[in-house]
Amino acid sequence: MSLQFNVPTPLEYFASLVREGSQQESIPLLEAATCIAQDAYPLLDVQQVLDEVDQLQARLNRMIEPAAEPMRRLTVLNQFFFNDLGFSGNLNNYYDPDNSYLNVVLRSRRGIPISLALLWLELAQSINLRAYGISFPGHFLVKVQLPEGQVVIDPTTGRSLSREDLSERLETFVSDRSDVTDGSLRELAEYLRSASSRQILVRMLRNLKEIHRAEGDWQRLIDVQSRLIALLPEAWNEWRDRGFAHVERGHMLDAITDLEIYLQHEGMSVDAEAIQELLLRLRESQS
Repeated sequence: MSLQFNVPTPLEYFASLVREGSQQESIPLLEAATCIAQDAYPLLDVQQVLDEVDQLQARLNRMIEPAAEPMRRLTVLNQFFFNDLGFSGNLNNYYDPDNSYLNVVLRSRRGIPISLALLWLELAQSINLRAYGISFPGHFLVKVQLPEGQVVIDPTTGRSLSREDLSERLETFVSDRSDVTDGSLRELAEYLRSASSRQILVRMLRNLKEIHRAEGDWQRLIDVQSRLIALLPEAWNEWRDRGFAHVERGHMLDAITDLEIYLQHEGMSVDAEAIQELLLRLRESQS
């Protein structure tokens, strides 16, 4: 009798990596982030991408003297990442979904802040730098804790950002500008907190969500929504938004299921009446 093995789908595999209830930082961030690209590249070999990053880490480690101070390690890392390898922001085609797919970013050396940050962080942590991502409004950043203090870096350029730089960037996104005075911000530290692996993955997916929605690519939007629900099973708005995408795609039964789940948990929301009316029309269309 031959043995049969059930191969998990890309979504099932992703869900197993990010399962709710696990410790936030036990999520294998690089692997989970790489899996996102399987929606666009079904034949993607995730292990090959992990191996490529391992090879870059090995090259970087050979460049670091064993006794090198943290500042020296940071300098060598930035030289390697931005100059030797040539990673930078894809300013000419910023909203291309490929900028979020690590297999493509590794090949093209172009990406958006969060995808570049993720690769930079993998390299930084491999040389024992205390490096973390920052889910800064509008532009993902990275930071390194050095004996001299904290350094905040733009992952598209390698440039260190001063308090004045950060306050200026934040002005665009802060509604109460009374907090921003003379290049200082009372609550700037709140925006510089370390992002968890789960938060980084959510931000990557929400970037893709906005791109696919703007392009009207409903199937890709459904794929992204399903991954967001795997990450945040109680984010009921994501169930609602997947329901809307199912409607656009013509998947009426799936839409009904998702919208009913949304109403079960958000029945008092401001859009509940509109959702109920939509559900009524969807059920009538199936009768």
